[in-house]
Amino acid sequence: MAKYEIAVIAGDGIGREVIPAAMDVLDVAADVTGAFELRWQRFDWGCQYYLDTGRMMPESGLSTLGQFDSIFLGAIGYPGVPDHLSLWGLLLPIRQHFDQYVNLRPVRLLPGIPGPLRDKGPDDVNFVCVRENTEGEYSGAGGRVHQGHPEEAVVQTAIFTRAGTERIIRYTFEYARRHGRRKVSSATKSNAINHSMVFWDEVFEKVAADYPDIQSDKYHVDALAARFITHPQTLDVVVGSNLFGDILTDLGGALQGSLGVPASANLNPEKRYPSMFEPVHGSAPDIAGKGMANPVASIWAGAMMLEHLGETEGARLVIEALEKTTAAREIITPDLGGSGTTRAFTEAVVRALRGL
Repeated sequence: MAKYEIAVIAGDGIGREVIPAAMDVLDVAADVTGAFELRWQRFDWGCQYYLDTGRMMPESGLSTLGQFDSIFLGAIGYPGVPDHLSLWGLLLPIRQHFDQYVNLRPVRLLPGIPGPLRDKGPDDVNFVCVRENTEGEYSGAGGRVHQGHPEEAVVQTAIFTRAGTERIIRYTFEYARRHGRRKVSSATKSNAINHSMVFWDEVFEKVAADYPDIQSDKYHVDALAARFITHPQTLDVVVGSNLFGDILTDLGGALQGSLGVPASANLNPEKRYPSMFEPVHGSAPDIAGKGMANPVASIWAGAMMLEHLGETEGARLVIEALEKTTAAREIITPDLGGSGTTRAFTEAVVRALRGL
């Protein structure tokens, strides 16, 4: 039996509710398959840790996480801690230190969940976004000078390397081929951003030529955002830079009916370092502690973690149980139009997973 060491950072707000719920589901998947065991180790890092210590995680945090097979993250951010401090204090250092250069986001409307688009159902909203995750606009390069003076100046530099750009685009084509997807669409803005985006286009065209079996096209990011809304059924796999991918995937998340649904994987595909899996939603302080948070995204992220670890059967069973539960609509959380609690929904998924 395979045994996996998983670092758990439930984080802030509803992260402390939905991550334990997902852990329960994944443990049942391990029991049902009998093929693996997940050994969880919890870390209380996040905004409360910051308020207590002045850091989002200890100085040794990254070296500690490097000993694990995967990282399971809840939600980071809470009132009282500026977002840029929480983001750069934990999430972005993990992504960059462990070279998690792929952010993988399925955009799929689950059965039984009504989406916001008229006449668009699960067959229409079913594509995947691949976001470059370690450089680009979120490289962190830049600075401020003459702060507080009238002549204050700010520089924020986007960094696009050939190696970084080519590997994310090549991963996207490989993903499309491996999963039977027929088309890769690139998000660009080369009409106005005349250095980095022209470069991105050149690399995309070069890599696309190596995959004649996969159709390719490109859209300016504003036109692509519109297509998410007007023609989602024409999209298959979308690849974008760190910033463009971030904005587009949040738009994609809105198509899934609730921010409690989208899941995310931060991957080091070569598995030289641990990858990190997380729900897309924030810490939702307005509902934290009320037991009404939607655990779908966390459970889905957990299934993505199992797939990355090689436990494909366990991942498949979790997704099937999740789909069966949402399709039935007997127990769903308030954000999806129901009155079910986090615990009640989780227990329904567990029953479906056990075939009950």
